[in-house]
Amino acid sequence: MRPSVRGVLLDHDDRLMIFRRTVPGREVYWSVPGGHVEPEDASLEHTLRRELLEELGATVSSVTPLTTLSYPWEGGLKTQHLYGCRLVELDPARRHGPEFEDPSRGGYEVVRLPLAESEITSRHVVPEAVAAYLSRHITALPQLIDGPSHDTVERSLS
Repeated sequence: MRPSVRGVLLDHDDRLMIFRRTVPGREVYWSVPGGHVEPEDASLEHTLRRELLEELGATVSSVTPLTTLSYPWEGGLKTQHLYGCRLVELDPARRHGPEFEDPSRGGYEVVRLPLAESEITSRHVVPEAVAAYLSRHITALPQLIDGPSHDTVERSLS
């Protein structure tokens, strides 16, 4: 099963950028942008930057590994690599890919949320492992992304 990357993306005002997903025949859910690692991707960070450009038209800085999550999914084990990052530029005209070419895949509305645990726990955020990580660390995200050393900050949160 191919691993995925997710971008825990903060804007200039320390708001989390997340998708409100509307898919025909499903309840509304929320998701952090990202996607599968492709064979042509040079690294996980390359995958992250490619996915954020495709899904948001975003360029980012301060790319910081946050955690790796694994959980059972479709008879296997799914791995998600979460990266924190900062928005540099957002140009929705640069969004592209199958998500936007096939209307049956539904809508991808970009929403900016304040960094409060209730903003995550009050929504159906998928996958659940990502939602759990975000709800535990939401207020620390600016420090995790911009802090002096990710390892130092991660130890202090444990």
